[in-house]
Amino acid sequence: MEQSASGMFFSDNEYKSWVKELKDRIRSSQLKAAVRVNASMLELYWSIGADIVNKQTESKWGNSVIEQLSRDLRSEFPDAQGFSRRNLFYMKRFFLFYAKNGANLVQKSVVRQAADQLVQQPVALIDFSVPEEQEESSVLVDINADFATLLLSAPWGHHIEIMTHCKSVEEAIFYLTKIVEEGWSRSTLIVNLKSDLYSRQGHAPNNFARSLPPSQGELASELLKDPYNFDFVALRDKYVERELEDALIDNASKLLVELGQGFAFLGRQVPVTVGDQELFIDLLFYQVNLHCYVVVELKAVDFDAAFMGQLGLYVAAVNHTMKTDADNPTIGLLICKTKNNVMAEWSLESSSQPIGISAYELTKLFPENFQSVLPSIEEIEAKLKG
Repeated sequence: MEQSASGMFFSDNEYKSWVKELKDRIRSSQLKAAVRVNASMLELYWSIGADIVNKQTESKWGNSVIEQLSRDLRSEFPDAQGFSRRNLFYMKRFFLFYAKNGANLVQKSVVRQAADQLVQQPVALIDFSVPEEQEESSVLVDINADFATLLLSAPWGHHIEIMTHCKSVEEAIFYLTKIVEEGWSRSTLIVNLKSDLYSRQGHAPNNFARSLPPSQGELASELLKDPYNFDFVALRDKYVERELEDALIDNASKLLVELGQGFAFLGRQVPVTVGDQELFIDLLFYQVNLHCYVVVELKAVDFDAAFMGQLGLYVAAVNHTMKTDADNPTIGLLICKTKNNVMAEWSLESSSQPIGISAYELTKLFPENFQSVLPSIEEIEAKLKG
């Protein structure tokens, strides 16, 4: 017990619990305030972009009006940021990218029709909804409530990167949804944009639709990538499987980022006993979102149909020795240097175990004699002295 300045007594635990609750409430309030500020700013940027487009269309004004507008707004609001010539062009682009996406249409009714076609189902979002006091005046709510909520949920810097890299609204929606659901920072977004995650995710050959319950099979298919980007490792030109595995484990945090949200690393060369024989799994993960084990088999060579039997056995072994009633069926993922998609698809038809097949990409390969061509310390010192 402690005594307050007024002489009142209170419990340490009770006070600490109360203070923790207050801190959580304050943080939550700060987050909501930041979200409201971001949403309000994006609505303003959208409306300015729409005005610029309409004025240039109706009054035949050229781009010089944007330069003049920038000077006038910065003169009137010297402490406000965001009214540079470059940012005003981004506002125009923000409106046009989603309003017309290449078509010569700028009316909000057209935006609404396009959004209705693109976003048929509500997007699963965390609580980033537009504040009630803004709903009636929102210029975005006309296009589609779910689509507007998605647009208002991402920071402006993220929008700039998306507009710069994405070629379609569908692709932009993919990244916007990832930002909201997985809390991507701008740097994470840039990495995934440059690695073209949109084209890689959900395209790996698999038999999940046939071998897994519908809900798990659909989610599992969306989680896989093809190819996987292993550019964060450096290997000699003629590397072997163990060297690839070592390099990935040495960069475990980057490997988990590349695999995607929800993967937890359990171990490498994990032993499983099958009868009187001990086998070793290359990499073993647990997928939190799927509630299942994921067995990863690495191959530093091209895909061979014979690999399917080996991986299928590992998947069955994990189901028999590790899986509990609380876990969903184990999934196998075969990652090869390259693959023939037709051979991969046909091989999957003969497998009863849920398996996906992907390739991987590497760019940092060094020649075998790389070390020998580097000057030694003694040679460098001699050169400097000379």
